[in-house]
Order: sequence, then C-alpha cells, then structure tokens
Amino acid sequence: MTAERKCCIGLAGNPNTGKSTVFNAWTGLKQHTGNWSGKTVGMASGNFRLGDDTAELVDLPGIYSLFSDRAEESCARAFLACARPDAVVAVIDATCLERNLPLVLQVMELTEHMVICLNLADEAEKKGIRVDTAALSAALGVPVVSTAARSGRGLEELREVLCKAVREKMIPRRTSFHDSFPQTFAYLQSALAELLPQSHQMPLWLDFVLEGDAMWEDAAFAEQAEELRRIGKKAQDLLAAEGGAITEYAQIRSMAFQKRAEEIAAAVCVKQTAWDVRTERIDRVILRKKTGIPLMLLLLGMVFWITVAGANIPSGWLMEGFQRLGVSCRWLLESLQTPIWLESLLMDGVFLTVSWVVSVMLPPMAIFFPLFTLLEDFGLLPRIAFQMDGLFQRSGAHGKQALTLCMGFGCNAAGVTACRIIDSPRERLIAILTNNFVPCNGRFPTIILLAGIFLSAGKPWLSGIAVFLVVGLSIGLTLAVSFLLSHTILRGIPSAFVLELPPYRRPQIGQILLRSLLDRTIFVLGRAITVAVPAGAIIWIFQNVPVGGGTLLNELATLLDPLGGMMGLSGVILAAFLLGMPANEIVLPILLMCYSSSGMLIEGEGMMQTGQMLAANGWSWTTALCAILFSLNHFPCATTLWTIRKETGSWKWTAVSFLLPTAVGVLLCTTVHGGLICLGLA
Repeated sequence: MTAERKCCIGLAGNPNTGKSTVFNAWTGLKQHTGNWSGKTVGMASGNFRLGDDTAELVDLPGIYSLFSDRAEESCARAFLACARPDAVVAVIDATCLERNLPLVLQVMELTEHMVICLNLADEAEKKGIRVDTAALSAALGVPVVSTAARSGRGLEELREVLCKAVREKMIPRRTSFHDSFPQTFAYLQSALAELLPQSHQMPLWLDFVLEGDAMWEDAAFAEQAEELRRIGKKAQDLLAAEGGAITEYAQIRSMAFQKRAEEIAAAVCVKQTAWDVRTERIDRVILRKKTGIPLMLLLLGMVFWITVAGANIPSGWLMEGFQRLGVSCRWLLESLQTPIWLESLLMDGVFLTVSWVVSVMLPPMAIFFPLFTLLEDFGLLPRIAFQMDGLFQRSGAHGKQALTLCMGFGCNAAGVTACRIIDSPRERLIAILTNNFVPCNGRFPTIILLAGIFLSAGKPWLSGIAVFLVVGLSIGLTLAVSFLLSHTILRGIPSAFVLELPPYRRPQIGQILLRSLLDRTIFVLGRAITVAVPAGAIIWIFQNVPVGGGTLLNELATLLDPLGGMMGLSGVILAAFLLGMPANEIVLPILLMCYSSSGMLIEGEGMMQTGQMLAANGWSWTTALCAILFSLNHFPCATTLWTIRKETGSWKWTAVSFLLPTAVGVLLCTTVHGGLICLGLA
C-alpha cells in the first residue's frame, strides 16, 4: 500500500454466494442482494479497515463467467483486467463448490493476490456437506477461509488473511488451455511482452487480444489500441492455420475450467446428504404446476390486497396533514400579500397536485416494496420467474420479465427500473415497453371505484370479479404485445435463461426495510415529485386561463370530443387522462373538478356521491367499462416516461412507450364500444 493510492480490493463471485453480505459487513453500507444473476449490474464501493489502513472494497456484479458480452460480465472483466485491484476476494458457496469454482479459476488468471472466501459454511453443515479447506487451498495455490457471512463467522479471519495477501505475491495453480494452439499463443505472449506493462501480462490478456475484447480500447490503452487490434488479427490467422477457430478455442477453454473445477470439487468435498431437506420439501409444492401456479397467484394476490387495503389509512393521514400544511402555507402567502393569481397557482395547482401525488403514491409503495423485497429475500421471486418462464419464452420475451411485471403492479416506474435484471438489450426493451400494460397502484383505485359504482349491480363480489378479469386481461395484453414486438421491430433470437433457485432463507428484516425504502420508494417518489411540480401548474393554467367563452380545458375537451365519442367516452374524460399524466391517481379528481367547475382538484365525498356526479354528467355502465379499459391501456404517467427515457437513453423508445399502449387502448375501447352498439347495449 502506498500513500498515493488507496488499497483497492475486488469482491467477485457467483450470484447468491453472500458476496454483498460480506460487503455490507465490512463497509457498513447496505448493498442490495438479489437472488438471480444480473440483479446488480453496476459496482458498489465502500471503505473498510484493512490492517492499519483504510482500503476501498468494490463489490462486482454477481456473474458465472468472465467470457460473455453480457453487461455484468463485461463490467467485472474490465475492472479485474484494467483497474488492477491490489487483491481479489472470491466468494464461493460451500454448498455448490463445483458450480462456483470455474469463475474462481478464471479470476486466478488475472491476479497474483487472491483469497477464497468459502461462504455459507453453516448451510453446508446443515446439508451434511464438508469441504476440506486445507486441501482446497493446496489445490488452488491461494488461501481459503471458511465463513458464514450472515452471522459474521470467519469474517475477521478473512480480513487478516486478506491483509497478508495484499503484501505477498502468490503463485496460484493456473489452468492450462493454451497448449492446443502453441504457435498462436507463443506469438501473442512475445508480442504483448513488448507492448504492455508487466502488470497487464496475465494469461487471460492473451485471450482478450485474440478475441478483440473492447475493454483494451479504454483511454488507458489509446496509444496501443491500433497495435493490439493488429496483433489480435494476426493471432486469429495463426489460430486458423493451426486448425482452430475462435469458437472452437472458446469451447476448449470453457471445458478446461469446468473439468478442473470438477476434479478439485471431487477431491475436497464430502457430501453426507445430497439435499437441503427443507428446501426440497417446499419446492415439491411450489415448483409443481398444479399447486405452484395457484399458490403464486394467491401469494401475489395477497400482496396486492394488503397494499391496496393497507394504503388507505396512511393515505388519508397524509392528505389530512397536507390540508393542515396548506392552510398554513396559504396564510403565509396572504400575509406576504402575494397576488391572488399566484397564490392560486401555487396552492390550488402546484401544492395540491404534489400533495395528491405524495399522499396516494407513498403509502402503497412503502407497503408494496418491502413485501416484494421480502419475497425476494426469502427466495420466492426466482421461483415465480421459473413458473412464468414458459409463457414469456413463447411470447419471445425473457422469463425474468415476470418479475418486472410483478413490480409494475406496484409502480410502473419501479417496474421499468427493475428491467435492468434482464441481460439481453432486446428483451430488456420489450419488458420496458410492455410494463405499462399492467395497472399500477395509481390506476387500481379508479378501476376499483368505477367497477364498484357501475359494474357491481349492488353486489360487491361482482366488482371483485371485474377487477380480477381486468388484471387477467392486463397480463394477456402484456404477453400479446411482447409477442408482437419480438416478431416485428424487436425481432431476435431469445436468449438463454439461467436462473438459480437459492435455498429458502430467513429474510433480514432490517436490510429489507432500508433498501426497499431508500433504493425503491424514495427513489421513485423523488422522480414523481419532480414531475408533479410543473404539472400542477399546467393543470391550474388549463382550468383557470380563459379562452373565448370558456377555459383551455374546455377547448381541449371540445377538440377531443370526436375521438372520445368513438371510444365510448367523451372529450372531458380524455382531457382528464391527459392532464392526469403527472400521476394516474389524479385522473378522477381532475374529472370531478371539470364537472364541478371548481377550478381545483377535488375528491368525491364517497362512492355514492361520486357515482351520482358521474351519472349526472352522462355516465353509464358502458362509459365506465370503456373508462376502465382506457385506464388499463393508455400512456404511462410522467414519472414512468421520464424513467423510460433514463433507462433507454432514447427519446424514440420513450415515444414508442407513449404511443403503443395508447393505440392499444383506443383500439380496444373503440372495438368494445362498437360491439355494444351493434348489440343494442350502448
């Protein structure tokens, strides 16, 4: 370690090995731990004490191999090869040694300072699995420390061994896979010895140059980039002359790592029992289609019900609090002699819109996200994806889209952000574009209210069936549009879906609450408020600025009347949807504002009063049905649109995400309304 450069430690490993748990324990930061590959696409870093110094710990994405073009593999490979950490801690699962060792062997080709963290030793003991750490250390040529990171066992010993490994150069027992093509790699070795500094002359660098890896085109190698390309091209010609090809060599290399991993695992691992009995017993029920799918639907239904039912009370509390705050703010503006129009703009426009967004969005997100994270931490979400994988694969989409779809039921913006877990850019884009087809928690109140008023016939269970059918329709439309996209503008070959089913684990409640509130709830709410402030001003302007004999809102409604009539709605209803873009929750209040001519957002005093006001303005059960269908299928809210822009980096795909569900909604409403007219029901 030098005074000029802080010691840097890389933390590498497969998903579900407890890598992020080690990171959290050492740095005190809370890094989200997912149960499937690619959950963490970026790299987290934090400081920790290593001996007498402060070192930087970098948590790499959970990966299975360094040889892939997937985002997380590229990220980890570039860091290990180019950033040159002072040491690497490879975290492996003691219960799945054979599957974890290939990555360890690959990382050993890039460093001479490495420590193996044999984690989940407690779970291995429960399963009757014993790993000889001394024999494993001898086989690999690097230190091995047995740990149980969730309980803190072995972490101090690991820190001490790591401190020693940073100072001492090791001789790891590397895997031989260059022997099949001696001329090619002899040439690469001699050519790179003159071109690259010694710190970069590790065995895998030969492969990176041979395969034309883009990471050595980084600014740090700008001067050598052209020469590296030339060397790589010549090496490929030599490889062909020796009777090989890049794909053939890649297969030989992969098999070499796998074979050695199998040999080492067989030599150092003793299994007294082959299964985790508890996990096996639960999976006998959960993973069977006859019982698993109904149970998953029931479980998700309970999460939705708890979210909707539980959000009502805190939402009311927040609204009451905002009303009291509004009185104080209005008094302050009056005492400052603020112009009446500005006071109205700030209070009846901006403040009221923001208060609606926060009051209606915060409670359900604060309930839904911890529940969703609880399922994830327990190990159920990967199993939901496993059950849904077949449906999405037949749609040309990715099985992990089932998880992003579930997240979309809570908040579409959060669902779009969750699409990062999908590795394929094409399939990730399909998931982003179709996430809005499932109703978020902001649309559920409108759907439930209209179903209860117009479709229940005085029987509450009928409205429940109607809402259930709406949810089923949303999933069907998601699959249908995914199929359409994957066979038209986003045509491509479905990617392989490797999903690890982790053992069931006791959730860490404290971490769940912290990361679900900070990483998801506050993140999404912050974006919503950013959008709601200017949108509130726009809503006020449309309702209060006179144009001709009415207001801008009247003019907009008149302009939209022909389209609204064709869809079984009206121009006023479509205008409410447009002005409700800041948050779907305020569509109905805007509609009531239009009908009451109050000039500000209002809330119906109850279901009966709201129904009477809607009926007095020409609503019937067919109007309600079309409004429900359009609420299910229309443009995303402003927060979701902004999130899509951030995630895709493209205004084009943001525009597609706006137009696609809107076109489906217009077509669906027009078809249903036309059909009802033909049947004499409208």
